[in-house]
Amino acid sequence: MKTAYDYFAAASSFADMTAASAEYGSLFKAQRDRAVVPADLLARAEALGGSWRLLVISEDWCIDSQSVAPVVSAFADAASNLELRTVGRETFPELMDAHLTNGVARSIPVVIVLDSDYQERGWWGSRPQPLKARVAAEWKQLEKPERNKEIRRWYAIDKGRTILEEIVTLLEQAAVAQNASVTAGV
Repeated sequence: MKTAYDYFAAASSFADMTAASAEYGSLFKAQRDRAVVPADLLARAEALGGSWRLLVISEDWCIDSQSVAPVVSAFADAASNLELRTVGRETFPELMDAHLTNGVARSIPVVIVLDSDYQERGWWGSRPQPLKARVAAEWKQLEKPERNKEIRRWYAIDKGRTILEEIVTLLEQAAVAQNASVTAGV
């Protein structure tokens, strides 16, 4: 049985994932080059101390992955205590199946938070909560091309802020849980 360490060790860097994508690599690179890491969120992540790893389950064809992974990569590169790796959804089906949206959907991207001992401390996916709400409500009736256009517009306006806020909150929750485990002697 594979451990979180095994998955992380077998995963690619964001740069390698981008280079391997003939069709979408330039899009990922452009998104990464434009990514903005808000100073307040960076400070919150670095205030956690220790070292944290982000394992991103993704595929290059996914419009959510195209918007999320570059921002999370820029964030991990900017933070002194974060390291990021990516893995394809089909590479380790058992990993994907352990992180299903609503327990049923193989939605990506998924960002798995690992502590310094490679213990999973939580996961995020596949879209920021406000975007999930809009897709489920007002954009539900749109045809897929029009819905995707609205999703891309939402990501462009938000500039990754909501993604990073949700991931930083997850990291903070993970740090509290980790500290509670250490205090309890677990």
